[in-house]
Amino acid sequence: MKKKESTFINMLAALFIVTLISGFALSYVNIATEGPISEAKLKRKVAAIKMVVPAFDNNPVSEMKTIFAEGYKDSIEVYVARMGTEKVGTAIIGMSSKGFSGLIKVMAGFNPDGTIKNIQVLEQKETPGLGTKIKSERFIQQYVTKNPASFDLKVKKDGGQVDALTGATISTRAFSAAVQQAYEVFENLKKD
Repeated sequence: MKKKESTFINMLAALFIVTLISGFALSYVNIATEGPISEAKLKRKVAAIKMVVPAFDNNPVSEMKTIFAEGYKDSIEVYVARMGTEKVGTAIIGMSSKGFSGLIKVMAGFNPDGTIKNIQVLEQKETPGLGTKIKSERFIQQYVTKNPASFDLKVKKDGGQVDALTGATISTRAFSAAVQQAYEVFENLKKD
C-alpha cells in the first residue's frame, strides 16, 4: 500500500475533523452537566440562607428580588425570610471586586433591626492560608450581632472597627465592602 503524501490540505482536513469531534464532545458534556451544576448551586444558596437568617417557614428562593448595582455585571439577590406573615430576616448577596485575587461574594443575613445575624462566603479566590481565612468562623464572628449603622465596617487601619487578617488586609477590606454593600441594599429596601 502506498503511503499517503502529507500535504497542507490533508493536515487541514485532519485538524478540522479533530476540532469538530472535540467541539461536539464538549457541548455534550456541557449540556449533560448544566442541570446538576445549577441544582448544586441552588442547594448551596438555600444552605447559605438557612445559615444567615433565623428559622423561617416560607421559600425565600421563590420570593427572591434582584437589584441592579452599578459597576457589577451581576445583580444583587435579596431573599426575605418569613415565619408566617412576619419578616424574621433578610439574606442579601454582597460583592466586591477589590479582593486580592478578584471577586469576593458573600451572603449577609440581617435581622429586622439591621443587626448582622451571620455571614457566609459564597465565592472567593484569595491566597490560600491568608485571604481564605475570611471564611473562618473566628473572622466572621467580629461582624455577627453588629449593626453597620453604628459599627464601622472599615478595617482599623482605615479608621474602622474591623480587625484585619494578618497579611490579608486587602481581602479584609473587600470582605467588609461586600458586607457594607449588602447592608446598604438592606437599608434601601426598608425605605420602599
